[in-house]
Amino acid sequence: QAEEELKAACARRAEQLREMGRRERLLRADLRRAGEQLESFKTQVMQVCSPSAAGSTGKSITEQQVIEEIRQICDKNQQSHEREQCLQEELSSRLTKEKEVSANIEVLKNSLRELQ
Repeated sequence: QAEEELKAACARRAEQLREMGRRERLLRADLRRAGEQLESFKTQVMQVCSPSAAGSTGKSITEQQVIEEIRQICDKNQQSHEREQCLQEELSSRLTKEKEVSANIEVLKNSLRELQ
C-alpha cells in the first residue's frame, strides 16, 4: 500500500512538473511577444516623433532614444506655447494702442468740426 501511495505521489508530482513546464513555456512565449510589441511600439513612436531617426536602418531603438525624442518634442511644444503667449500679448497691446489712436482721431475730428 505504501508503494502504491508512493507511485501515486510520484505520478502527481510528475503531472505537476509537466504543468509547470507548460506554464513556463507559455510565460516565455508571452514575454517574447511582449518584448516584440515593445520594440514595435518604440519604433512607431520614433517614426511619429522623428521619421529620420527611426529610418530604415533596421537597428533597434533604445528606450533612451524614445525618451529623448519625446523630451525634445515637449520642449518645442513649451517654446511654441510661450511664443504664442508673447504674440497674444503683443497683439493685445497693439489693439489697445489702435483703440487709443482711433479715440484720439475721433476727438481731433470733433475738435476740427467745432472749429469750422
